[in-house]
Amino acid sequence: MALAPHPVVIRTVDLGGDKFLSHLAMPQELNPFLGWRAIRFCLQERDIFRAQLRAILRAAVEGNIKMMYPMISGLDELNQANALVEECRRELQARNIPFGDSLEIGAMIEIPSAVLSADSLARRVKFFSIGTNDLIQYSLAVDRLNEKIAHLYEPTHPAIVRLIKSTVDAGRRNGIWVGVCGEMAGDPTLVPLLLGLGVDELSATVSAVPQIKFLIRRLKLSEGRELAEFALNCESGPEILARSQELARRIAPSLFENQS
Repeated sequence: MALAPHPVVIRTVDLGGDKFLSHLAMPQELNPFLGWRAIRFCLQERDIFRAQLRAILRAAVEGNIKMMYPMISGLDELNQANALVEECRRELQARNIPFGDSLEIGAMIEIPSAVLSADSLARRVKFFSIGTNDLIQYSLAVDRLNEKIAHLYEPTHPAIVRLIKSTVDAGRRNGIWVGVCGEMAGDPTLVPLLLGLGVDELSATVSAVPQIKFLIRRLKLSEGRELAEFALNCESGPEILARSQELARRIAPSLFENQS
C-alpha cells in the first residue's frame, strides 16, 4: 500500500441518516438519523457486512490497517460485530486466504449511551474515535442539517465537553488511545481544547492538516490543560468557545489574520 507503514483507519459501512447508496433500496423513515443506519444496518444485512470485513482483513496483509465500527450504542452491538469478524477470520483461514490477523478494531463514540458504556467497550477494542458531529446532534437533540435550529448545535456546550472527557478517561483507564473525527477535530479554534481534554489523535480533512499542525506545534500542553480545566468547570458554552478561540489566536495569530 502507498501509505505503508503509516496507519489507515477504515470505517465499516456507515449508510443511513444522510448517507445512501443509489442501488440499495433504503426505507423511507420518519427519523432517519435515529433509524436503520450504520452498525444497525450491518448487523441485519450480514452478507454485505461480511463482504467488507473479509476485504478489510485481506487488505490488512499489505499495510497497517485499522478498522472501526460506527454508531455503536452499547456492548451487545460491539460483541455481535466482533463475532462476525471472528467468523470471517475462520472462513479465510479455512480457504487458505492470507489475512491480517493483528488487525486493530475500534469503536466510534457517537451516542451518549456509548459514552456511558465506554469502560465496557474499551475492554474489547483497541481504540475509540469520537464522532463529534453525531455526538453533539444526539446529545443536544439538534438536527445539524435543520437551519431553524442550527444555532443550538454547540460543540462547546458543557455537556459535550464532559462527554469527551469521560470518553478519554475511559480510554486511559483501559489502556487504549482516543481520537476525534468530525468538524471539531478540523477547527483550529477547538484543537487546544481537545488536546487539553487528553485526546490522542485528530482526524481532519487534508486541507485543514497544515493549519492544525501549525497550531499544535505552538501549543504548550499546560495551556491546553488549563483551558480544559476551565471548560470542565464552566457552565456556559459561549464562554468556553471564547476562551478556546482566545488561546488559539494568541499562539497562532497568523492563522486568523484574514478573519474578521
